[in-house]
Amino acid sequence: MRCTKFELIEHNSSKASSGYTLLTPIANGHHTSYLLDMDGQIAHQWELPGFRGGCSRLLPNGNLLTSLRADLNITPSREEPRVIRELDWDGNTVWECNAPAQHHDFHRLTNGNTVYIGFERISAKNITRIQGGVAGSEMSDGGILGDCLREVDIDGDVVWEWSAQDYMELENYPIHPLQPRDEFCHANSIFPLSNGDYLISFRRNSMIFIIDRTTKKVRWEKQDPTWGGQHDAQQLDNGNILLFANGLLQISPSKGSRIIEFNPETEEEVWVYEGDPPWAFYSPHISGAQRLWSGNTLICEGIWGRIFEITPDGEIVWEYISPHFGPCGPPDVNNPSAIGNWVFRAYRYAADSPEINGRLPEV
Repeated sequence: MRCTKFELIEHNSSKASSGYTLLTPIANGHHTSYLLDMDGQIAHQWELPGFRGGCSRLLPNGNLLTSLRADLNITPSREEPRVIRELDWDGNTVWECNAPAQHHDFHRLTNGNTVYIGFERISAKNITRIQGGVAGSEMSDGGILGDCLREVDIDGDVVWEWSAQDYMELENYPIHPLQPRDEFCHANSIFPLSNGDYLISFRRNSMIFIIDRTTKKVRWEKQDPTWGGQHDAQQLDNGNILLFANGLLQISPSKGSRIIEFNPETEEEVWVYEGDPPWAFYSPHISGAQRLWSGNTLICEGIWGRIFEITPDGEIVWEYISPHFGPCGPPDVNNPSAIGNWVFRAYRYAADSPEINGRLPEV
């Protein structure tokens, strides 16, 4: 049974990783990023006019990096113009760049550049190469959206670009037979690796890739249908990969979501978290996980607005459920009946981290 309480549910101060939790509700009508203290109280917030989906993250200078709609006067769509904006602690815009059709994820790189995922149209020639998916479920004009990565410098100029249709053998990556054909891969996370390569997650195909920055070729890949459209693939300091396996479109209804850490060389799963029973932890869409400095893991069970911290043995030591409700769903669908408290991702920052750095008291 789902909890019917909201805000702070659990806080074991002796085991939880003390800090501040950043969440940005994605329900339409909420345009704010919140920093919560360990008691679930709002310690700081940023107003985000034009926010619709995705997440925000703190930079080492304490500023907030987020993605916003560029034109509030047009109908929302996946191909609409967007901007990536950096706000200082007081909410002032200190940098922004145009990010056409940006979606899901972005990162500030160590060289000061910013990388993001964007949509682009698959060419008519390449559409014929895409296999799988539900027949006839392309976009209304028969098109299919593909993913691209763009890296921009401080002036907003594109200095590096990668396109799925240019560097992937499209025939070799069929869309899941129960997924629509309006998008080829549906990238939902990008993670910069220390050597400059990129780890990218493709939901529609339940696979993750490492893209070689120099050659732009796929140098490593793993596909696992049991992930069920994973999110938030990232490399940990120990070299392992952590991801949120949503568990969508699984044969058994008793399956739920899982957090999986695995060795990319051996592909051995070295740590897994799941609900007890498994269906008690399940978010078929969005969601993510963050390995904390203590060794605990912060989990965002997105469609329930549930953020909780677990120890390595799975004990819940902090739990919060977002009270921010509103219409949820894709940006080009206006369905007022789809009311939820969705949160795409959440992040925890220690009070002495560069991102907080004395701006807020110890907690």
